[in-house]
Amino acid sequence: MNDDENKIRVVQADNLAALHAAEHDWDVFAQLRAVKELQTKDNRPFLVLELADLHAVVEAKVWDDQKEAMAAAKQAPLRGPVKVRGRVREWQGKPQLVVERLRAIDPNDAPPGFAPDQLIDPALAPVEDLCCKTLVVDIETVPAFDRRDLPPTVAEALSDNATRKEMEPGAVMGMSPFFGKVVSLAIGDGDAEPGSGDDGVTVLAVPPDGVVLDPCPAWLRPMSERDLLAAFWALAGKAETVVTFNGRGFDLPFLVTRSLIHGIPSRVDLVSQRFALRPHLDLFELLTQKGRGPSKLDVVCWALGIESPKEVMDGSMVAPAYARGEIVKIAEYNAHDVRATAAIYRKCRDLILRYRADWQPSKK
Repeated sequence: MNDDENKIRVVQADNLAALHAAEHDWDVFAQLRAVKELQTKDNRPFLVLELADLHAVVEAKVWDDQKEAMAAAKQAPLRGPVKVRGRVREWQGKPQLVVERLRAIDPNDAPPGFAPDQLIDPALAPVEDLCCKTLVVDIETVPAFDRRDLPPTVAEALSDNATRKEMEPGAVMGMSPFFGKVVSLAIGDGDAEPGSGDDGVTVLAVPPDGVVLDPCPAWLRPMSERDLLAAFWALAGKAETVVTFNGRGFDLPFLVTRSLIHGIPSRVDLVSQRFALRPHLDLFELLTQKGRGPSKLDVVCWALGIESPKEVMDGSMVAPAYARGEIVKIAEYNAHDVRATAAIYRKCRDLILRYRADWQPSKK
């Protein structure tokens, strides 16, 4: 990139969060998360890019008058590093990066100023081998506190909520990220075909205090809840699609709020676009019958001829099992849920999604 061309002043931004509307162009390094090809009402083609680093996620546009930048964006590897030049302008009250130039960065031959540790979440290192295009996830939660230790007003609010829901306070605690915690996060590759051993399912688990896993199953990785949450967001940032079953209703809001409590950035927006298929595909939303009948995971598995994960344990048994130190049993149950969800995903992918216009295949 030639900074002197057309005598346009160019400023190198430290990161995406530093971008703001100014009377000059910006150069910035980022990870290219997504590329969408769209058209205006008068059939003018343009691209919408999702750029990310450790500090922010930014939407950028490439218009058809920047043909080289448009071609480079289409050819650049998804989730790879890029260098972008553009001007930040106000659009409908929000800043927008309009890209003028873009090129993919070879980490082995990077230009001055490129810092890969600003693009890649350090929490990825312990789980990098679990990265995949289609990340299937499910969580198990338990109460994080003894009710007797809660402040009086908080305990009263919990009791009132439990009464309204006609539930035991302990059950409510396990369902709320303010009172509960994640003790198991099962991760699978949705595109792994059946019959491949354990189908690539790994469980990140938080053993109860004093419980030592010896021996520890190869498919289970013990860690703290904080490390589990950080690992999830690092993996989600590398995935093209995160797949859940009722994740929009429970798992993801729970993960977001627990991450907030631990001070961990939720680096990928998986909750705001309810009807979008990417970056979060909630199979419950895709298949829900809107009150016509039960649509729970075991019901859908039964209807589709998939082995149900609910035969040995159900959600109500998780907290008592955790109290007994049975984290491996909980992790096995969690892994079964992910295998079932992945099997449902593959059927939906092959028989529904591939025929939908909004299910765009990866360009790589």
